[in-house]
Amino acid sequence: MLEDRHDAYRLLADLGAPPRLLRHLALVGEAADQLVAEYRALGLAFDSRLIELGVAVHDAGKILHPTELEGPGNRHEADGEAMLLARGVEAAIARCCVSHATWWDDAVSFEERTVALADKLWKGKREAELELSVVDMIAAQLGVDRWDVFPRMDLLFETIAADGPDRLQRSRMP
Repeated sequence: MLEDRHDAYRLLADLGAPPRLLRHLALVGEAADQLVAEYRALGLAFDSRLIELGVAVHDAGKILHPTELEGPGNRHEADGEAMLLARGVEAAIARCCVSHATWWDDAVSFEERTVALADKLWKGKREAELELSVVDMIAAQLGVDRWDVFPRMDLLFETIAADGPDRLQRSRMP
C-alpha cells in the first residue's frame, strides 16, 4: 500500500520511471500542495492522500510509453492504470492515470479534478472550464455562491500558474 508520494516515487522507480518523469511528478506535486493548503484553509472536507498519491502516479503509464514524455499521446493513461492495479495500487489512486485526462466526466471526483488541475497549473496553463468546475465543487461544499469563492481561488490559480515557467525550467534540468 502506498502511504505517501515517496512510496509512489519508489514504486515508479522500481518500474523503470526515468528521472525526468519523476521530476515532472514532483513538480506537479508542488502545484497540488498549494491547492491542498488552500482547501484546508477553506475548511473543506476532502481526501488529501488521494490528491497527493494521484498526482504522484498520474503519468505512470509514460514508463510504458516514453515517447509521450516529450510528445502527445494518451496510451499512457489506461496502460498506467492497469500497470498500477497489477502492482496492487488502490483503484481510486490508479484511476487518476485516466481521470486526469477525463476530468469533465461527471464521475470524476473533486480530488481527481484537483489532480487534473495541478497537472495544468504546474506549467502555467490555465484551463477555465476545469477551474470553474473545481470552484463550483468548493462553493457547493461550503454552501455559498460560486462568486463568493471565485476571486480567492482565481488568485490562487494565477499564483500557481505564474510559477509555471520556473517549474518548466526545472523539469528540463539534468
